[in-house]
Amino acid sequence: MPPEDPWAKLRTATRARIGLGRAGDAMKIADVLDFQFAHAKARDAVHAKLDVAALKAAIPGAIEVYSEAESREVYLRRPDLGRRLHPDCADKLHAGEYDAVFVIGDGLSATAVMQNAVPMYEAVAARLKGFKIAPVVIATQARVALGDDIGEALGAKLCAVLIGERPGLTVSDSLGIYLTYDPRRGTKDSARNCISNVHAHGGLSYDAAGDMLAWLMREALRRKLTGVGLKEASGLEAPAAMAALEG
Repeated sequence: MPPEDPWAKLRTATRARIGLGRAGDAMKIADVLDFQFAHAKARDAVHAKLDVAALKAAIPGAIEVYSEAESREVYLRRPDLGRRLHPDCADKLHAGEYDAVFVIGDGLSATAVMQNAVPMYEAVAARLKGFKIAPVVIATQARVALGDDIGEALGAKLCAVLIGERPGLTVSDSLGIYLTYDPRRGTKDSARNCISNVHAHGGLSYDAAGDMLAWLMREALRRKLTGVGLKEASGLEAPAAMAALEG
């Protein structure tokens, strides 16, 4: 009988590549191929193009905008341009009395957005009874801070950016959510709350993320802030707190 693998139990607790075997002086070919496949998926996620038409079909009334980064190559080299709304898009955004706007941005993984953004938006929207929500904005070549320009143009009190996170070698389709109170150009990252690692295979579920985001949004409006001054509840506290606020 082959000796028992001492790493077997640990591998069930993490997606990290631990205790990899050897074939002579090299890694086993199966592990090498797995690594190369994961690297290829990460690269594809970064360079994939957002299917805006499919997103607009899934979210009627959504508005399409884009940043000042005119191509994917420019976007990757110039993060600053991805943070600014292109001037040609300004007339698409009309100010109103909105409590919140949701921005769906490609970020660094269009794959994550195509797989997770719509069900994530639907999960949280169902938890926001009484909110005045602006039309969803779909943004390409987008960084998180692009939501500041969008939220400011719409006059929204809150901006929630659903964006593709930087892909890694274990997950290439993880969605991040960034919430900002009183969004406007120049807002610091410390003034945002982040919910990360939202995806359907081992990450944060849409329901769990929806509970947390809805709680944060209600608390943000009540306290008039987001970021380091707003600490999210954890575990069972978020749904309970949200129910208390609704009641």
